Amino acid sequence: MIEEGKALFLQIAEQIEDSIVDGSLEEESKAPSTNELAAFYRINPATAAKGVAMLTDKGVLYKRRGIGMFVTTGARDQLLTERRSAFADRYIDPLLAEARTLGLGPEDLSALLRERAAASTITEGKNPA
Repeated sequence: MIEEGKALFLQIAEQIEDSIVDGSLEEESKAPSTNELAAFYRINPATAAKGVAMLTDKGVLYKRRGIGMFVTTGARDQLLTERRSAFADRYIDPLLAEARTLGLGPEDLSALLRERAAASTITEGKNPA
């Protein structure tokens, strides 16, 4: 699960964020401790603590003194908002720029997306809606 070339503490933070977004780590539930993370990933506890601290600074986790770290109420919505924005920056903005270059308008893009989504659904063995 650990990627080469990417800071370990960032990967720890992203793994926790992924768990919050997919619902496996619910709001107000206890997050894994730095020692648990360090043991699981076989890393230094200080590295795990840095990832957890990053999420605390973002307001995604909070500390209950003597008990541990917990997921903040609203953390999932916050992360989804951040990810949607990042998705738009990374994919939608370049898509729109290329569409303008090709002379494609919103209806053309919408039709292309529907076609590709339908084709993708069919190849996955699902019935398109």
